[in-house]
Amino acid sequence: MTYPDYLRHTGPSQGVLPPRSEPRGLPVLDLSGAWEFHWAADHLDVPEGFEHGRGVAPATIPVPSHWQLQGYGSPQYTNAEYPFPVDVPHPPADNPVGSYRRTFPLPAGWAGGRVLLRFAGVDSTAKVWLNGVELGLLVGSRLTHEFDVTPYVRPGENLVAVRVHQWSAASYLEDQDMWWLSGIFREVGLCLLPEGVPSDVRITAEHGPGGAALTVHSDLPGRFEIPELGLSGPTGERVAAPGAQLWSAESPRLYEARVYGRTPRSVGVRVGFRTVSAEDGVFRVNGRRTVLRGVNRHDFHPERGRAVTREDMLADVLLIKRAGFNALRTAHYPPHPYLLDLCDEHGLYVIDECDLETHGFFDHGWEGNPADDPRWTEAMLARMRSMVVRDHNHPSVVMWSLGNESGTGRNLAAMAAWTRTADPSRPIHYESDQETAYTDIWSQMYPSHDHLAAVVERREPPLDDPGLDAARRAKPYLLCEYGHAMGNGPGGLLEYRDLMESSERCAGGFVWELIDHGLTTSDPDGNTVTGYGGDFGEPLHAGNFCCDGLLFADRTPSPALLEAAAVNAPVRLRPEAGSVTVTSAYDHIGTGHLDYGWSLLADGVEVASGPLDVPDLEPGGRTTVPLPAAAFAPHDGELVLTVTARLAKSTSWAPRGHEIAWAQRVVATPPAPVRPATDAAPARSGRTITLGPATFDAGSGLLASLSGLPIAGPRLELWRAPTDNDLRSRDGEPVAAAWERLGLHRLTHRLVELALSGDAVTAVVRTAAAHRTESVLTTYRWTSSGDVLSAAVSIEPCGDWSVPVARIGLTLELPAGTGPVTWYGYGPGEAYPDSRSAVRIGRYESTVEAMHTPYARPQENGHRMDVRRAAVGPLRIGGDRPFGLTVTPYGLRRLSTTRHHAALREEDRLYCLIDLAQHGLGSSSCGPLPLPHHTLLLTPRTFTLNLTCDDRRGAP
Repeated sequence: MTYPDYLRHTGPSQGVLPPRSEPRGLPVLDLSGAWEFHWAADHLDVPEGFEHGRGVAPATIPVPSHWQLQGYGSPQYTNAEYPFPVDVPHPPADNPVGSYRRTFPLPAGWAGGRVLLRFAGVDSTAKVWLNGVELGLLVGSRLTHEFDVTPYVRPGENLVAVRVHQWSAASYLEDQDMWWLSGIFREVGLCLLPEGVPSDVRITAEHGPGGAALTVHSDLPGRFEIPELGLSGPTGERVAAPGAQLWSAESPRLYEARVYGRTPRSVGVRVGFRTVSAEDGVFRVNGRRTVLRGVNRHDFHPERGRAVTREDMLADVLLIKRAGFNALRTAHYPPHPYLLDLCDEHGLYVIDECDLETHGFFDHGWEGNPADDPRWTEAMLARMRSMVVRDHNHPSVVMWSLGNESGTGRNLAAMAAWTRTADPSRPIHYESDQETAYTDIWSQMYPSHDHLAAVVERREPPLDDPGLDAARRAKPYLLCEYGHAMGNGPGGLLEYRDLMESSERCAGGFVWELIDHGLTTSDPDGNTVTGYGGDFGEPLHAGNFCCDGLLFADRTPSPALLEAAAVNAPVRLRPEAGSVTVTSAYDHIGTGHLDYGWSLLADGVEVASGPLDVPDLEPGGRTTVPLPAAAFAPHDGELVLTVTARLAKSTSWAPRGHEIAWAQRVVATPPAPVRPATDAAPARSGRTITLGPATFDAGSGLLASLSGLPIAGPRLELWRAPTDNDLRSRDGEPVAAAWERLGLHRLTHRLVELALSGDAVTAVVRTAAAHRTESVLTTYRWTSSGDVLSAAVSIEPCGDWSVPVARIGLTLELPAGTGPVTWYGYGPGEAYPDSRSAVRIGRYESTVEAMHTPYARPQENGHRMDVRRAAVGPLRIGGDRPFGLTVTPYGLRRLSTTRHHAALREEDRLYCLIDLAQHGLGSSSCGPLPLPHHTLLLTPRTFTLNLTCDDRRGAP
């Protein structure tokens, strides 16, 4: 089957106007809403005459939307792979077509000016008609395109028609890590450019040694004014702006400029005075070193795909700010323009990224990559021009990015050269230019902590070319992606932060990424699930690699977001003996907008609290202030001091009282309790052994009941349902594969010895997997005093255990429905050795269901750290040291084999896992393994477990 030649078009859009900015105040008719629609499997089935209003009676489809999410065709997710043969510039033969049309009335009073038809986003290639006249061809899915329709629009009813092809040659430039979704997914509008009124305004608002200054460039000579500053002047001339306050993400000061042409009518542009530079190896905003604490973000919604609403975007920006981020990267295309308005207003630094990725060529040695093919030069330049011209006026945009993962070549260098001439005020970023031959930032993805340490200490291996090496060493270093937030993780964010802040050379980093890209769908059993690759019948897909966000797909914060927020805290609090040290991590503002307080907990119960007087610190400042004597008053139990910093007044992004930072310190620990003498002797009757309130099974040596509560266990556990980070590794064998090879998921237990002495039951159990020689001997020495059952547990590995294990712990099985769970220790959420900055010591209560974290693909979750004591229903748990606690109705095997969270089914028992240690999380699904000190090796361990069963419920 042949297809139209324009689907092989490697050039830019045809028939469109040059890009322009979009000043405020020009009349716009929104054409969003219900459009007539026809979907065809290929271009041969497009209804004849559709663009002229003829053809079949069509259905309707909402605009903006993606047709795959409206019941036409299916979504497909790939990370880097092209979902069609790599046959440049040909698209695949199977190429669905969506035909759109609607009528609209020309608004009264629109005569006498130019009328533009504007498309903010159409995927992937489209032809457009107005009143039967073909206007041109759209290329560049996430770019704004405008047609001058002045000669074709008429009073009364008008017909606009759009024919969208799912695939085209342009698809080779749009291989971003995202769902392949088609259609008109951003707004369509009719825009009036009145005679004599500016329609394209470019603002340069800077700050230098001579103070603030403003230059307004307009497509029409005229004048501008900023009434709030009492400032006015002619367009095209640099005008001093005395008294102007600077814009930064920490203090996003904006002014409204009015720009006039040849009439009294004006348009508006918001102005932020700020200067960005990347000089002497340091990234600076307004002359000050600035650390980008950033996150990558796609436009995404689980039911609408990239057809996001203003409410979606506002929710994202507010959440990003509240989580302590000060920057976002628009991965991997220019965002909806309203997002940048929000970043200007609320304060976020933005790396604005071009709509370009050719990642699929990586698997073919970059052979045929458009980045170095002159056939694509103009198309790639057009994409860059569209972004830069549209977004130039946003002070939040502090870097231009050429695109993502497209190798390197002459076309990227040309894009950089054009951008440097068009806008020398911003640095140019592109991660794949590892020699920084045409970029201003040395950017990398997912470096290990060791590599980052070498870079910030300037110990990185040199480039072969001494000149390029010297030039790269003189440029700031940036982690454009790190901390891959897939599933349970990432780990190691705190260590990354400390390294990034330790050297002026590092401009910061951007966590990957903000939102899980799961689409709401149903599984074969009818469960509503968060769908990922493979759930829509795709022959080629990247599985759940799209679920790698700090937010779940429905924008519920995951534990990783809370961890990131704690790590991002812009003030650092360190309680010490009698004082607290406060360090500002702000780059541009003081800390006078914060209130501080302290509280003292005794065994998790607040016994005293009060305000804390901290002086206003300059950016980067530090002070130590005394704590009141009441903060160290003696009380029974473990004493924990908590200090906090909160907003003293509401901001645009958070209410008064929003917590900015906190820290804790254990200031007193109670003496270890004296263990009472045993007062019970074991007795055996057939298969049953009785010891105080407990019974044991003589055949297995396992506990069978305690005070009438059925209990099975404890059994040694060395495995966990693999996390996404366990299942993948760029550094050799994934740890989950090593666990499977060792058989940690199928351990068996054999009673080696069972002995009854005068006051104890001693069981020795050998744990091993089939066809393996490695084993573990676990000795349980059970004693009883009153209603307390104690086990002195000794764990002794035998054989070669040089591979890390998932956990070292014990599993108890309780009756289904046992609960609630209460504990004193770290909470309220889950935590792991390398992801524990967000949890604090306290008393907590939860249902079993609420302790489970609903990752899109079920995996290890719900672990509470450093628990001093806990209760699961009537069962009380303690020990001679803090332990990890997980309570779940899902066995590890079920967690590891169920594809979606919503498909999990509770079992006929409850699993209570008591861990002595857990392996770290890392981020090896795309980044490094856990750090060495978070890597768990099986070594001899001892632990005392205390169990009590009674009907008293509540906090332990």
